[in-house]
Amino acid sequence: MELIGVIGGGTMGAGIAEVCAKAGSSVLVLETTEAYADAARGRIAKSISRGVARGKISQEDADAAIGRVRVTLDMDEFADRDLVIEAAPEVEALKHDIFERLDAIVKPSGILATNTSSIPVIKVAGATKHPERVVGVHFFNPVPVMPLVEIISTLVTSPEAAVAVTDYVKNTLGKTPVQAGDRSGFIVNALLIPYLCQAVRMLDSGYASAEDIDAAMKGGCGYPMGPLTLLDTVGLDIALAAAESLYAEFAEPHYAPPPLLRRMVDAGRLGRKTGRGFYAYS
Repeated sequence: MELIGVIGGGTMGAGIAEVCAKAGSSVLVLETTEAYADAARGRIAKSISRGVARGKISQEDADAAIGRVRVTLDMDEFADRDLVIEAAPEVEALKHDIFERLDAIVKPSGILATNTSSIPVIKVAGATKHPERVVGVHFFNPVPVMPLVEIISTLVTSPEAAVAVTDYVKNTLGKTPVQAGDRSGFIVNALLIPYLCQAVRMLDSGYASAEDIDAAMKGGCGYPMGPLTLLDTVGLDIALAAAESLYAEFAEPHYAPPPLLRRMVDAGRLGRKTGRGFYAYS
């Protein structure tokens, strides 16, 4: 696992590329336009520079890490990658297309991974002719800070692929891997999404204010942030997609997205990234 590919240079993709590069891997990031490629380069460099300012990494090591990252618009360049991690938007059709293309490009020994937070991995693995080399590798945001990675094996994932990815995550990246079954939401989101949806329902019913809901969960349960602040941080569109996937999988009422969550996404109030969610951000 020396040559790593990352599909998408957004928040998650850039974070994954950063941690892999800082761990010594050669990282190739795929973007769709030069503007997005420039943004991905800037995102990675800025994050690594913050680590220098905070004394978490030396300037020499930071420069070396940045030098190990290259951004391209050509997926054909991924042919030699040992591991390719897809970090595209949570759109099943898009991921299906990406994996179909990667399967035809990446060398037979290369492992294909998806960073999906809620879509069953077998749904994207089914786009390939070799689903046994497809595994779920779910990082958490912000990737450089969060220690956990969920490793998801499908019914047909080869044990060798799962072991190789787990070893890379644990021994190269220094993260904490947990093994999860291939069900929508895996471990974390299967438990988290109902909690977040219930907080939105409570706010919508007028039972309590956003500020009081968040303060109650921070002070009463010891959480670092309340559920509505967490939704703003994650992105309401991401949470909605996860809830929809969970509800489609299980058809249980506590997974159903609240109407208010849908309306806020429709209105473009996605949280911190748009400047407005349950709270306003400058």
